[in-house]
Amino acid sequence: MVRRIDVTGADGVRLAAWEFTEPPERSGRGGPADDLGPASDSASASGVLLLHGLMGRASHWAPTARWLSARHRVIALDQRGHGRSAKPAGGPFTREAYVADAAAAVEQLGLGPVTLVGHSMGALTAWQLAAERPDLVRALVVCDMRASALGAASQREWADWFRSWPVPFPTLAAVRKWFGEDDPWVERPNPARGEFFAEVMTESADGWRPVFDPAQMLTSRETWVHDAHWDSLAQVRCPTLVVRGLDGELGRAEAQEMVRVLPHGAYAEIPDAGHLLHYDHPEAWREAIEPFLNGVLTP
Repeated sequence: MVRRIDVTGADGVRLAAWEFTEPPERSGRGGPADDLGPASDSASASGVLLLHGLMGRASHWAPTARWLSARHRVIALDQRGHGRSAKPAGGPFTREAYVADAAAAVEQLGLGPVTLVGHSMGALTAWQLAAERPDLVRALVVCDMRASALGAASQREWADWFRSWPVPFPTLAAVRKWFGEDDPWVERPNPARGEFFAEVMTESADGWRPVFDPAQMLTSRETWVHDAHWDSLAQVRCPTLVVRGLDGELGRAEAQEMVRVLPHGAYAEIPDAGHLLHYDHPEAWREAIEPFLNGVLTP
């Protein structure tokens, strides 16, 4: 079951949060915890906040949220400019705004101290919040996000990529095919990638278009690509798991250096997975992070 809860973010921006609850008879876990009913109804349930990456939305976390909700209170947030959350024409889409939004969600929903699970941009938001507000964060999972600067060339490549999109797409099948096969950034057919992007499309009078504004995505991205983020990573004091896909954007050497910089860092990697490892390899993703979460979420 999923229900929407609206949150007021920084500057009064309306944010859509989604709470996942798992009825005890469907959890299949057994034991006393299941007798409490849905995890979100239990005052003792530990809070987990899921933060998607750039262009993502809360629904991308559905497989993760379903198994987590058997034991914990699980919220997935549509971040500003994404999903069902507001997309203010004037922004801001700064790092400070994204972090303040996440803090507002934790405080208004009573999740703290929370375990943050973030993918890509959402992972950066998560560790910056953990660094700035250690009182709010219990533990952290960083999924395929680099701490090093990506540079101006990377931003130009993204701008060119957005311009290459053949929007509007005539059908969702066309969306799946382009992002899963025809996109020049795809090295080999990837149906899961096609499904990922189909989830962020909405139907308009002339066809299917993204639910986000590509210009706002570029603005959001520009606020982190030119800078390195090692200093904020080093300020994270809670237990942190760094996860990468073997074919993802975060290289092994950098991931292991991130673990070294973190005061309480741990490392995991998923073979045969790319950047969308949590989405296109949900079972391997669970195997990688569940032992860590069991350790930090055990009362």
